[in-house]
Amino acid sequence: MVNETEADSNASDTSFNDVAESESLDEAGIYVNTGDTITVGFSQIGAESDWRLACTNSVVSAFTAENGYNLIYDDAQQKQENQFKAIREFIDQDVDYIILDPIVETGWEGALLEAKEAGIPVIIVDRRVSVEDDSLYTAWVGADFYLEGARACAWLDAFLSKKNIESEIGIIDIQGTLGASAQIGRSKALEDAVDTHDNWTLLAAESGDFVKAKGREVMEQMIEEYGYKIDIVYCENDNEAYGAIEALTDAGYKIGSDIENGDVMIISFDSTREGLELTLDGTIAVDTECNPLYGPVLTQTIACLENNTYLQKESYVLESQFSADRTVYSTRIDGNTYKVTILSQDIIDKRVY
Repeated sequence: MVNETEADSNASDTSFNDVAESESLDEAGIYVNTGDTITVGFSQIGAESDWRLACTNSVVSAFTAENGYNLIYDDAQQKQENQFKAIREFIDQDVDYIILDPIVETGWEGALLEAKEAGIPVIIVDRRVSVEDDSLYTAWVGADFYLEGARACAWLDAFLSKKNIESEIGIIDIQGTLGASAQIGRSKALEDAVDTHDNWTLLAAESGDFVKAKGREVMEQMIEEYGYKIDIVYCENDNEAYGAIEALTDAGYKIGSDIENGDVMIISFDSTREGLELTLDGTIAVDTECNPLYGPVLTQTIACLENNTYLQKESYVLESQFSADRTVYSTRIDGNTYKVTILSQDIIDKRVY
């Protein structure tokens, strides 16, 4: 699932062309291993969101016995210490590869060093790790979270400009799990955008932990504190948006894009099916995709390692942006043009998640 943008040629390649040309990929792009079974340990953060479930399902569906893999899956239940434990168990089980989706960026040196000393390649997926020695992991595959945030802010900027809205804009940021790569990138993009707009004010930023219940709780607190000063709610994933929408609706606020006449605009990330349904009816103004379908790309990554094919240290997946509002059709960021896909039910029906 890729975004249609003039900037695609500047993004890191995740097609792994050498593998695609020399090895057997199935219709979904999964590398089918025909040699000895490859054992893979996968430490997943948890099951906190629709996006996370789609990510897990993609990986589990790719690394099947039929495709030549033995997948050992561990749900960390949102705890880093559980991921440390899982990595050590994978080492004890002598897996061939470890896939790690880290709950936060820091604190990984010890566990990754143990894997390196055991001779087990570690592939980081989705979120990043922050380590001084990047030889502790073999490769990272994920999204450009800062760019996701920048695209959302660029859409808002273009929307306000085309509507000739120059009044003060009050923004609430319902952040993701603090310290997670997605939170860091999306929050920083908003902060930078606010700094460049004299009439944008970041009223408050508080973590909703990427879950609906916490998103609602944070929104209720913000309504109590800031009331009708709130024009924009920047939710760092769809599940937080669901909670914020419930809180705003229950408090009697009108949700929509007519912010000059009292609407509260919702901006969201992930582009899950439910999120896009809410985007189609205008409840969410713009939803910037975070592609969770990592399974095929991860099998291709392992294929590169199995066949000693060149593998980039870091690879970005490509992503789209959706809105049902026809005010903005594209945005410009750092000289690149990014398409805004005008949403339809047909687009939603054809999506995998």
